[in-house]
Amino acid sequence: MKFDFSYYNPTKIYFGKTSMKNLEPELESYGKNVLLVYGKAAIKKIGLYDDVIKALMNTKKNVTELEGIKSNPTYDQVLEGAKLVRENDIDLILAVGGGSVIDCAKAISVSAYCDGDPWQKYWVDFKPLDNETVPVASILTMTGTASEMNSGSVITNEEKMIKEGRVFPPSVNPKFSILNPEYTYTVPKIQMVSGIYDVMSHLCEQYFSGNDDNVSDYLLEALMKSLIFSARAALKNPEDYEARSNIMWCATMALNKITGVSKEQDWQVHGIEHQIGAYTDCPHGVGLAIVSIPYYLHVYKYGIDKFVRFATEVFCVKPDGKSKEEIAEEGIHALENFIKELGIPLTLREIGATEDMLPKIAYSVESGGGYKKVSQDEMLDILKDCF
Repeated sequence: MKFDFSYYNPTKIYFGKTSMKNLEPELESYGKNVLLVYGKAAIKKIGLYDDVIKALMNTKKNVTELEGIKSNPTYDQVLEGAKLVRENDIDLILAVGGGSVIDCAKAISVSAYCDGDPWQKYWVDFKPLDNETVPVASILTMTGTASEMNSGSVITNEEKMIKEGRVFPPSVNPKFSILNPEYTYTVPKIQMVSGIYDVMSHLCEQYFSGNDDNVSDYLLEALMKSLIFSARAALKNPEDYEARSNIMWCATMALNKITGVSKEQDWQVHGIEHQIGAYTDCPHGVGLAIVSIPYYLHVYKYGIDKFVRFATEVFCVKPDGKSKEEIAEEGIHALENFIKELGIPLTLREIGATEDMLPKIAYSVESGGGYKKVSQDEMLDILKDCF
């Protein structure tokens, strides 16, 4: 392990078919006023909303609701939630939904008692968290982001056309998260596969990032292989509990920081996609899939040995008689074929992007990368390849 590190994750996970039985005992540990944050009508259709309300009533909570969190949660929604926290003296924010809902809940938590403009302070200037926060808990209904076990929060400022992520201290992590894979069964296919590729991209961002032979790399390879196997099973039968439970736990493991210790990490694909999302409001995993192949074809020669390892270890590419470049490219195209298996679009045109958006996106993304520092001009070339 090349780099020193500290690891701390304070989230308590309740996983499985009976995990909801832990909600009432956990609620007893918090004050009377709860802000219930959720998306559209999905949790009502599957009966989860009724179960949550019953638990809240049984524990004698005063409930304030914030409904309609978007798949790309907005800063306006964060401010609306922060106002509700202050007006109702909220003791706990309970997020029920996917990663977007949980991200929004964490953003509300850090913004409610912020001195000044939270967007400028935390998502632009990245200043240290120095104000009171409100505890967050979550009940997960869609896998992908691992927001249920990390302190990240990705928010879209629609006025400024910026989608930005911020990783806060572990104190912002959900205090507890309930993960029942059965809650993911009714998620529309496009959301399911978008979440699956979001997981894959999290793994790749940490894997293709230098310091290339440590424990984290072996964990990442194992999770990638498990994810691919389970994704194929879930595509055949969306109610395959074993497949959906493995995908759910892969997602949590992929970004609860355990797989990134002692790694430099990349995150350029995410940086580009965030701005694509700001302009198109596309599902996050879909945007990541569109960017990944052109990006990796652009940078792989700068980390050739790792891309060769990815090809042979994750996608079982046979190396006999092939150059390193051929093996690496075959691995990248195997990833492309996996994206096609998932049924995800492969071009920006398919998600409503227009050519005039490309320079705006490219020049609003911070230059970065792992094996190669990618300039904004290069990002524009990559986006043209995506188009």
